[in-house]
Amino acid sequence: MNITLRTPNFTLRPAQVGDAELIARYLNDFAVAGNLARVPFPYHLSDAKAWLGSRKPSLPVEETNFSIDLPGEGFAGHVGFHMGPQGPIIGYWLGQPFWGRGIMTEAVLASLEWFFDVTDADTIYSGVFHFNHASLAIQTKLGFTQTGRSTLLCLARGAEVEHIDTKLTRARFQQNPDPVLQFGNAAAESLEGQKK
Repeated sequence: MNITLRTPNFTLRPAQVGDAELIARYLNDFAVAGNLARVPFPYHLSDAKAWLGSRKPSLPVEETNFSIDLPGEGFAGHVGFHMGPQGPIIGYWLGQPFWGRGIMTEAVLASLEWFFDVTDADTIYSGVFHFNHASLAIQTKLGFTQTGRSTLLCLARGAEVEHIDTKLTRARFQQNPDPVLQFGNAAAESLEGQKK
């Protein structure tokens, strides 16, 4: 789907071929790639181009991905959905130069608002490797609950790694009392500029 979301501080837009070099630069950092299941390390420009080639406008909503585009700074990271065995999964990453600025919490929040608005999904799944405390903090803040532990292959580490499994129900997301997280639905528009 070709959807663009505007948050109070940045834009979430479809990935573009021009993102390839920055995707490769930020994912060719073990501090980033080592926290992700499906990203190899080292990560090359050819990997970024291959992934971008798989992003088609005709993909279903459960396969929608957004590039995080910061005003004056450009591409910073990514948030997206894919189908898993239990249902839709949200995943995300941020280039290390942008860590610690609250960007990912806002990006994941806007993506979740959009996803629950345009689908009938009752639950979104996610999780983190056991050592990824920052990502788990984001999920906890947004209302995700831990559902158990499993092991998941981390391509960058070349090993099965302990994984904290999480989920977020629509009802829990809608009841989140944190005022910081209540900036309302992110404005969504198609690439043609039509309001949702």
